[in-house]
Amino acid sequence: MTVAWIGAGSNVGDRTANVRRAVAELAAASEVLATSSIYLTTPVGGPPQRSYANLVAKIETALDPRELLTFCKGVEERMGRETNEMRWGPRIIDLDILLFGEEKVSEPDLEIPHPRMKQRRFVLVPLLEVDQDVSDPWGERYAVHLDEAEGELEPLEPF
Repeated sequence: MTVAWIGAGSNVGDRTANVRRAVAELAAASEVLATSSIYLTTPVGGPPQRSYANLVAKIETALDPRELLTFCKGVEERMGRETNEMRWGPRIIDLDILLFGEEKVSEPDLEIPHPRMKQRRFVLVPLLEVDQDVSDPWGERYAVHLDEAEGELEPLEPF
């Protein structure tokens, strides 16, 4: 079993219901150990669009990184995400593997730790809410990046 961290975001339809459903779907393939509050966040990059509801879930899974990616893509598809959506555009759900134990993965369609998480406040704040001491596989704590991270967010509601 491996502890992994998943970021979830939605800015289409009922945003909070979408991120809650995504966590429920994750529970079908892993144990959800903790979930952050849901945050309302300004979009970073992409076209002008509605704010996102974002959260981070800490899970324990028997899947390997590739199997977890496939599972997450299946959740997105079941929830109605279209594969041809523009990069960083509006979406019903987006699931990102942020961390997977102490593993480092660098493949064309899968990079762990997530390559932009240190720059994104909407990832770091909920991540640090769940575990203030979480660090990358090289031992650097994510908290040191919070002041420089992009984006604005406000707590929306507890999970």
